[in-house]
Amino acid sequence: MAIYGTALLALCTLLGAALGELLGHVLHVKANVGGVGLAMLLLIAAKAWLARRGKLTPGLRLGVEFWGLMYIPIVVAMAAQQNVLAALEGGPMVVIAGISAVTLCFALVAVLGRVMGGRHG
Repeated sequence: MAIYGTALLALCTLLGAALGELLGHVLHVKANVGGVGLAMLLLIAAKAWLARRGKLTPGLRLGVEFWGLMYIPIVVAMAAQQNVLAALEGGPMVVIAGISAVTLCFALVAVLGRVMGGRHG
C-alpha cells in the first residue's frame, strides 16, 4: 500500500534528521549536518533492501517513489533559499563561489552529455 511508502519515508526522515543532528554535534556545528541527504540515502537503501528480499510490493514501491520524487525538489528549494540568504549576508566571495560552482556543474552536464552521446544508464 502507498501508505507504507509514506511511513517508510517518515522513518527515514526522522532517522536522517537524528543522524544529521548527531553529526553536527560531533563536528561542533550548531546545525543539522546532512540530515536530508542521509534521509534520502536511507530511503534508497531501504527500498533496495526490501526489493532484494521480495517485500517491495507495487503499492509500497509507488508510495516510496511518489514521496521520493516530491521530497527532493521541495527540500532542495528550501535549502537553496536558505543558502542564497546566507550567501548574500556572507559577502561577495561567497556569492562568487556559489556562481562558480553552479557554472561548473552546468559545464559538466554538457560534457557528460557529449561523452555519453545517445547512451543511457
